[in-house]
Amino acid sequence: MTVTDNESRSTSLSEVLRAFDPAQEFAIPAGWTQGRTAYGGLTAALAVVAAQQTDGAPLPALRAAQFAFTAPATETMTVRARRLREGRSVTSVAVETRSGDSVAAQSTLIFAGARDSSVEHTLIPRPDVAGPQDCPSVGGRPGAQPSFTDQFERRIAGGAIPVTKAVEPEVLWWMRHRDAQGVDPAVALVGLGDSLPPAAMTAFSDWAPISTVMWSVDICADEAVDPTGWFLLRSTSAVSRGGYSYQTMEAWDADGQLVMTGTQTVAIFT
Repeated sequence: MTVTDNESRSTSLSEVLRAFDPAQEFAIPAGWTQGRTAYGGLTAALAVVAAQQTDGAPLPALRAAQFAFTAPATETMTVRARRLREGRSVTSVAVETRSGDSVAAQSTLIFAGARDSSVEHTLIPRPDVAGPQDCPSVGGRPGAQPSFTDQFERRIAGGAIPVTKAVEPEVLWWMRHRDAQGVDPAVALVGLGDSLPPAAMTAFSDWAPISTVMWSVDICADEAVDPTGWFLLRSTSAVSRGGYSYQTMEAWDADGQLVMTGTQTVAIFT
């Protein structure tokens, strides 16, 4: 059975997730695409939802995940999850996302409860920037920005702007979902985490295609985040060579707590 009613074509994250059922083929909402494929953050978020709905004991918090984007997810997708192992404190889940005859994404997710430790530190300081209410809006979809960007509020906090031949390829924006009311905090965070333009795009001299190949995330929030809140997202291209950019990524909540870190391999076609 394919979900194709009006609800599946709604654009807000809340409505998309209400329509999503891992047991059914899912029609990719028109407002959540980038080029010919689904927005990677949506593909990843649906993998988290599918993992959370696997049979077994209740899962602890999502701690880490790897998302390999192996083919375009176009028109419809199926998302199948299975638990690989349930340990005393850590459960690993594999998720396969298929679109048509291809595997569109292969994901591995780690759910783990907190444990007592004598070693605690945070060595990545939050950039000293103004709050979202005092930063200019990105506004609209200039140039070749994909349709999924309409699902987020975006404020420029620092860094560089795409397609400005930047010498220091960094994007630093405040971001939040336009509607994530009632969404699981981890799902909302993953869905937001891939929303910045790849940092290497700031070094472009003209618009050109890009494609995320691999995305790894570590969720380090002490408590569940506010899915409707503002987050300061930073992406920095550390190396760009041979047609690929290797970038680091961080996300802080509105209170300044580091809640997620990550790395991403991005194919660039210029």
